Order: sequence, then structure tokens, then C-alpha cells
Amino acid sequence: MAAAAEPGARAWLGGGSPRPGSPACSPVLGSGGRARPGPGPGPGPERAGARAPGPAATPGHSFRKVTLTKPTFCHLCSDFIWGLAGFLCDVCNFMSHEKCLKHVRIPCTSVAPSLVRVPVAHCFGPRGLHKRKFCAVCRKVLEAPALHCEVCELHLHPDCVPFACSDCRQCHQDGHQDHDTHHHHWREGNLPSGARCEVCRKTCGSSDVLAGVRCEWCGVQAHSVCSAALAPECGFGRLRSLVLPPACVRLLPGGFSKTQSFRIVEAAEPGEGGDGADGSAAVGPGRETQATPESGKQTLKIFDGDDAVRRSQFRLVTVSRLAGAEEVLEAALRAHHIPEDPGHLELCRLPPSSQACDAWAGGKAGSAVISEEGRSPGSGEATPEAWVIRALPRVQEVLKIYPGWLKVGVAYVSVRVTPKSTARSVVLEVLPLLGRQAEGPESFQLVEVAMGCRHVQRTMLMDEQPLLDRLQDIRQMSVRQVSQTRFYVAESRDVAPHVSLFVGGLPPGLSPEEYSSLLHEAVATKATVVSVSHVYSSQGAVVLDVACFAEAERLYMLLKDMAVRGRLLTALVLPDLLHAKLPPDSCPLLVFVNPKSGGLKGRDLLCSFRKLLNPHQVFDLTNGGPLPGLHLFSQVPCFRVLVCGGDGTVGWVLGALEETRYRLACPEPSVAILPLGTGNDLGRVLRWGAGYSGEDPFSVLLSVDEADAVLMDRWTILLDAHEAGSAENGTADAEPPKIVQMSNYCGIGIDAELSLDFHQAREEEPGKFTSRLHNKGVYVRVGLQKISHSRSLHKQIRLQVERQEVELPSIEGLIFINIPSWGSGADLWGSDSDTRFEKPRMDDGLLEVVGVTGVVHMGQVQGGLRSGIRIAQGSYFRVTLLKATPVQVDGEPWVQAPGHMIISAAGPKVCGVRLESQGRWAGLGPAEPAGWPGPGPRAGAATGRRRARRSA
Repeated sequence: MAAAAEPGARAWLGGGSPRPGSPACSPVLGSGGRARPGPGPGPGPERAGARAPGPAATPGHSFRKVTLTKPTFCHLCSDFIWGLAGFLCDVCNFMSHEKCLKHVRIPCTSVAPSLVRVPVAHCFGPRGLHKRKFCAVCRKVLEAPALHCEVCELHLHPDCVPFACSDCRQCHQDGHQDHDTHHHHWREGNLPSGARCEVCRKTCGSSDVLAGVRCEWCGVQAHSVCSAALAPECGFGRLRSLVLPPACVRLLPGGFSKTQSFRIVEAAEPGEGGDGADGSAAVGPGRETQATPESGKQTLKIFDGDDAVRRSQFRLVTVSRLAGAEEVLEAALRAHHIPEDPGHLELCRLPPSSQACDAWAGGKAGSAVISEEGRSPGSGEATPEAWVIRALPRVQEVLKIYPGWLKVGVAYVSVRVTPKSTARSVVLEVLPLLGRQAEGPESFQLVEVAMGCRHVQRTMLMDEQPLLDRLQDIRQMSVRQVSQTRFYVAESRDVAPHVSLFVGGLPPGLSPEEYSSLLHEAVATKATVVSVSHVYSSQGAVVLDVACFAEAERLYMLLKDMAVRGRLLTALVLPDLLHAKLPPDSCPLLVFVNPKSGGLKGRDLLCSFRKLLNPHQVFDLTNGGPLPGLHLFSQVPCFRVLVCGGDGTVGWVLGALEETRYRLACPEPSVAILPLGTGNDLGRVLRWGAGYSGEDPFSVLLSVDEADAVLMDRWTILLDAHEAGSAENGTADAEPPKIVQMSNYCGIGIDAELSLDFHQAREEEPGKFTSRLHNKGVYVRVGLQKISHSRSLHKQIRLQVERQEVELPSIEGLIFINIPSWGSGADLWGSDSDTRFEKPRMDDGLLEVVGVTGVVHMGQVQGGLRSGIRIAQGSYFRVTLLKATPVQVDGEPWVQAPGHMIISAAGPKVCGVRLESQGRWAGLGPAEPAGWPGPGPRAGAATGRRRARRSA
């Protein structure tokens, strides 16, 4: 037995560089180019005149010299390879100059799993086209629809997914290998072509090959060689004040997948439904199809175990018909990215029929071992098409045992296991090597971790479990799976199960006891392990504390697709936010994205923000609304909010913020806006532009961090309908809420009628409303249809301002405005001075009342030819509707029944975020109208502290 600790090794995938006293990976690499398991280096296979010199710096690669027939670039330095010779890895397609071989530090995919510092599964979204991106496994360009991780920058061909390792970002603590010191998380390639190395300041990006590395937390970019000169600790870069540190988030895994924890819709796994014509994963390093082989060669289907046979997932290997058994086996191992010694493996024939395959996989059929001549012993026929890799029985094996805690001096220790070795005996053997001999062995147990790309599964082994038999069982199912399986010695701590389950969509206005009874009736909750911890009665939502993982998973699966009293429920898993661990200068950003807004640009922004920040702080508004995010951040002493959507989305979030304000430790968080809607009037006023048009999301976050906080008035509208009536064009809609909140404007009459017609058209055919230009075209068409329509609104309503009756002129629309932008940037109030009224501001506690005479007048206002008819200015309004009339608030329309509308200030002002200057992005709209002075700055030192940190 021996302790392995190699200070020269570097954790490229999923971690930082090792150093004394910190966790690291200790890869054991073969000197001949191919990785070899075991406590020491061993020679790799060579072919006469073909293999590269095999320096120790090439981690796991199997290089051979090749003749170049087309322009080729080096994957290390990204320079052009002059001449006709290069060095290619047969497993991962890494191409290199001969002079660069000794500097190669990027590991081959065959050994990459052994270099992962902390295994974390990936979250793959739907397949899509990714231009100028390269696959992280085969290093080929992504031309067909491919997969990408929603949390990190991993891009893969669908059929390369089984060969990727579990090296995603660690975004929370889960009770396994938790630590407070955060290291760089390097990801190779797919950098911008103009990226500069942080160390040498030379270009490290490439659009031709997969080259260079980038930290997925702080964004530092470097050459793979230069990155060794950087300190291993990561400070989160320029977004450090906005990022929610992983050490401050805790989520016990239970039975939930990572996609469920991050509220991400997961893509179907490759092979489900078939990637090829027969549903098989018939893939190789170059995406070969089963074509007719060249003369003198043959193509074989290679499986790597019973699981691959059952799933019909194989790799195609083309070899010479005269190839010997060793050459065929090595080709099969390279195709499956298996780093094991070929001397411990063999190829066995697989019967051709599917029935025979099933019987063989169940152990009911025999197998024939390939001979040196490439033919089955005792058969006169050619080599069969399908073969399976089998492990030979072993009497002993060297096994790596990893500590289940991170603060140790070695990454793993190696022990020799025999048929008599059990999980308990191995624990007793390794504890002294890890410096824990003074503690009782009964406090430790052996844990098996299967490090799949999509799932990381932990299994507690029984004390009497024979380890040699367990390894043989794993190889029987998949020979490659052994390289993706680790054994940890972990402390036997009784972690109390705890899951916070958010349930929305319930009937509003109930008590905690009524909600408990309702849920018990619907899903038979167990009172002994389920309790209601928080109730949001006005919004019909509760948060459940579940003290059993199995019960939490059962409730989640039932509730997420259930309807109660005709309302569809929403179920979300929420982590625990450890606010006491937040750095003193931290002001994390809570991001809300409406993926249906902005011509579907919201979907791309949702993915981008998850990668730039911690995905736990990014919420999809179509999945539970803003309440889950506000509940998660309720105990954070200082945070900001970014809303990505139209004016209606902003109003939705501000309304939820108003209702939960008394529950928040930060009762007045600043709200920034990334406009994705059609009008985006509030975004224009706060200088965020007329609409998002594809600007860099990183620049958006920097702008949020640098922007100033300003105050805005917030208004409450009380709707008191006396009786339901009928509109002239049909029956009135269902009764709207009794109280609504307003930030921008409230329209009664013609402008609300146009907004209502547009809303109904979008509800009927939502697929057509995917661009801002098309949406505005629909508004124009609807307006032309109403151009000759006359409602005589002034005869159907009565207006009181500050309890004084106001006579209305002949108008078709009455509009209450709080901001100097209406109808996509129009100045409805106008800039002319008027001694009757004060200069309007959006934080002065006053609303301006304006009238329009019809569609033509509205068009003239939009064109800047006229302004509206100024009627009044005040802080308290009472409108009496004599007939059912269209009403819209911040772009959300309905038909209001006859009755009263009372508009008054809504208590505390809203703290918005305004850019310091115009024109940061190309999409910015015009500055505020001259008649509307900007809001006064908010008193506070937060912005000054951020500037002081940046200047320092």
C-alpha cells in the first residue's frame, strides 16, 4: 500500500491546482503516453515507428505521428502546424506540434474522471445549434444540434455524453466535501478569438480549435500552460459583489436531480429513442457511420459491457482484416476511452440476433474469445461484426481510496484488495494512512460514488461487502464505468434530512391549518415529517419543511403536475441560504427572467445568467413566479434585483416585492430592468434602453453593479365594482383583483381597448408574437381598425382629484402617468411649461392626468407632433365608471365593470436602478424628456462603497 500525493499534478477538470495541505488529484500516468492504473508509472503500448516519445507531461494521451493532408492547428498553442507531420491522440483527437508535446497539460478524456476534484453532474438543456463551438470530448466542431450544460460552458455532441466526466461547477454545499476556500474551475476552449492570456497577455482564444482555458467563476482566461502560474484561489472576478458564493448555499441532495434543484427542464438522454437508425449510439471520435470499409479492412461493433448491450449503445471500430487480437483490443479500448491495461481484458463475440444478445447479457449464452488471427476459435467464418469487452478474473487489485473530507494532505491512498478484502477491512487499513487512526473505525464507512456525466450517485457499502467482487460486477456492466467510480472513506454522520418545498398555485386567503388540511387531502402528507414553515396567503403559496428525503421526492412528483380546485400547482425545491456566511461587502443579485419576453431572447438570457452567476440566484418567472426567489433571499441583509422582461413583468415583480416587503431583511432592494417587452417604458426612463437586442450579458451585470439607485413612486388602485356589466363589444371579463399596483401608467378608454385587443390576439396565437417589430405592427393594425370608433368616454366616467370634481373635455382616453414615457417612449405630458402644474417627477408623489381624443391623436403623440391634453395633477384620484370600460395598468388590460376606481400612493417608494450615462449599449433609447427632471438620488452609501472598492 502507498499514499499518493503528486505535487506536480494539476486538477484541470472541475477544480484548482493542488498544493500542500489542500485537496488535490493525484493522477497516475503512464510514461508511454497511455494512462495505467496502479501505484506507479508503467510503459504504454507503442507501435513501431508510430508512437510519440511519450513524455510524462502528456496526461493519459496516446499520441502517434500522423501525416497532415489539410491545414491543421495545434490544440495547445493554437498556431498553424507547418510541414506534413503532427502528433494526434488516438482517443480524444488532441493535435500537437512535436515541440509542444512536453508542455501538454490538458488530460485525455480517458483519464479525465480521475482528475476531477469534486464530482458534480451536469444539467443539459434542449438540443440546439451552437455556432463556432467545439465538443469537449472529441474536440470536433459542433455542426448538428448538440447539447450544452445550463450551468457551465460544456458543449457536447449527443453521442459523446457518455464519455464526458462529471466536472460541472459546484454551486452549493451538499454535505459531501464542503469547503469554504473556492478554487478556479477551468474549462478548456470555446473562448472568443480575441481572448488574452492573463499571464503572458498574448492571444489564447481560437476559432479553429479547442484551445485555451477559462475559469467559469471569475472569467480569467489563459493558455493551459500559463494557468499554472496563477494562484489556485478564485475571487469571482468583477462580479464578486453580485455572485452568491457556493459556500453560502446548502442543499442536501436527497433523491432530487441537479436539474430539479436548479429548476431546469432536462433534455432527453442520448440513446432514448435512438441517435441512429436503430437507436444505437454508433459513434466514434469522428462521428463515423457504418459505411463500407476500405479494401482489406473491416468494421466492428464494440460494446463495453452488459449495460451497453441492453441499451444497444456501441462504438464502431475499423481495423485491418489481418489485425491481431492485441491491436483490435487496443482499438476497442481507445474507442470507448478506457484507460485500463489491455492485459487484463479480452474481446468476446456477441451473437448477432437480438434474442441471443438478451440471452448473452443475462449470462445464458457462451462467448468466444478473439484469437491472434482475428477469428473465433473453432470457426471458419470471418470475425463477427459485434464484440464485447470483457474483464479477466483477478486475484488481487490496487484500489484508490479517497478521503470524504477535503482538508487532508493527499488526494487518495492506494491499497491492495484480495478476495478476502471487505469494506470494513479497507476502512481499517486506510485510516492510519489518512491520519485518523486515533478515532474509532466505527465512525467511518466506505462509500461508492458513480460519477456519471448526468448523475452522481452515492452508495453506502455494507461492512461485509467483498470489494473485489464489487469491482468485477461493475466491469461486467461496463468496463469504462470502473474509471468513473470512486471509493471514499466518509465519516458516519447522521445528517438530519431537510428539504424546503415551495408549493404555489393554491387558493389564496387560507390559514396555515387550512393549507395543511388541503395538502393532506390532496396528496396525503405525513404530519410526522411534513410541516408548513411559511405561508403567503395573499398569493396562495406555502413552503413545506420535509424531514424525509423519500417523502419530499414523493410530494414533489405529485404536486408539480396536480390541480387543486381548478388551479394548477407549482412545486419547487429551494436550497437553504446561509446568509451569515456572506462576505461583508456582498450584495448578491436576485435575477428574474421571463423567457417568453423579448422575441424569446429571455431563454438565452436565462442560460447566460446561470453561467455567469450562481444558478441558485436565477429564477424563471414562468415556473412559480417571483415569490420563490424572494423567499430564498428573505434573510439576506442586502441584495439587488434584476428583472428581465416587459413592463408587465416588472410590475408583477414589484407587486410581489410590495406584498413580501415586511418579511425581507432588506425591505427596499434596488430593482434594475433589462427590457424585453414591446413598450419598455420604465426601462427607457431608467436608461436601460428601448429593448434588449443581444448585448453581452456580462456587460449587463457590470452595468447593474455600477448603476445608481433612484426612488420611484408606487401607486395603489382600488377597484370597487358595483355590478357586473356588459361592454359594447361583448360581455365583461371575469372580475379583476380588488387591488392592483401601478408604476408606469393607468389608461382608461381607447388606449386600454387597443392593448386589450393586442393581448387577446397574442393569447390566441402566441407563436406569432416572437419579435418586437411584429408586435408593434399588430398594434398599428388594431389602431387602424379603431380609427373611426367613438366611445365618448367623457360621458361615461366621472373624475375627482383631491376630492374635487374635475370637468373632462371631449376625450376617448384618460391616462394617469407616473413616468415620462408612454406607448414605447412617447412624451404624453409634453415639455411645454405650464404655470398651472408643477414640473413632473417620478418621485414627487404626484400623478399627471392626460386625455387623448382618439387613435389619430395617439399616433400624433407617438410621432412627436403633439402632446396629450393636460387635465390635472394630484396624489388622490377617484374615477366613477358608469359603464363597463377597458382599463389597463402597466400594459395589463381587462374590462372593468361599472363602479369606482381609487388611485392613491402605495406607501414606501420603490428603489430603482438607473444607468449613470446614456449609450452604454446600442439598444439604448432617448434620454428623458426635457420637461421631466430625473429623479433625485437615493441617500445611502452602498453605491459609494462599490465605487471605492473598484477604485482601490
